[in-house]
Amino acid sequence: YSSQVDSTNAGRVLASDAAVFLKKSGLTDLVLGKIWDLADTDGKGILNKQEFFVALRLVACAQNGLDVSLSSLNLPVPPPRFTDTSSPLLFSGTASSDVPWAVKPEDKAKYDAIFDSLNPVNGLLSGDKVKPVLLNSKLPVDILGRVWELSDIDRDGMLDRDEFSVAMFLVYCALEKEPVPMSLPAALVPPSKRKPISVPGAMPLIPSSAATKESHPSLPPVGVLSAKPPLTQ
Repeated sequence: YSSQVDSTNAGRVLASDAAVFLKKSGLTDLVLGKIWDLADTDGKGILNKQEFFVALRLVACAQNGLDVSLSSLNLPVPPPRFTDTSSPLLFSGTASSDVPWAVKPEDKAKYDAIFDSLNPVNGLLSGDKVKPVLLNSKLPVDILGRVWELSDIDRDGMLDRDEFSVAMFLVYCALEKEPVPMSLPAALVPPSKRKPISVPGAMPLIPSSAATKESHPSLPPVGVLSAKPPLTQ
């Protein structure tokens, strides 16, 4: 990875080059900004090789649902993943349709029953209808905001039956003290939402269509969840 962004082997990585490369991790700009601030310790806008390794390690932490903080650096995590044809480790070209969906059929049946009880309109639930269910979990508002952001895969401000199942799955994981991931893992993308990546590496795609979060500076339903402006801004 280092040689990809520092092709001349100068031992330093410019902010502009690092930004282009790190965006391929599929993490939001907010998370990547935090990673940069932690890695660029003296704020000079350039990372040496060691600092770049710190940034890569923090990307891996974020992709695996761990805190983006220096205290996470010593935790065991798999290497970071970037969507690019030349990356040493590469996501499969599709949100692999052969990965079984993490939501089990018996759980899906339970989530569908809750979904139907909320009176969906044209098979969709608005943020207003989902909000009481999420708040009922008593989870922190920032966690619920992330649950909404990850489950609204097509970014229409509504949840369909499959997206609602993703939201419920993430809520139950959080209640079991499992961290809510920063980006939606391939196994959680509903089969109905999986589509091939046409040009690998051309856009910062993660293994789902939940990619360009930054193009939606404020998702109203997240605002619905809290009086504060959404953390995604």
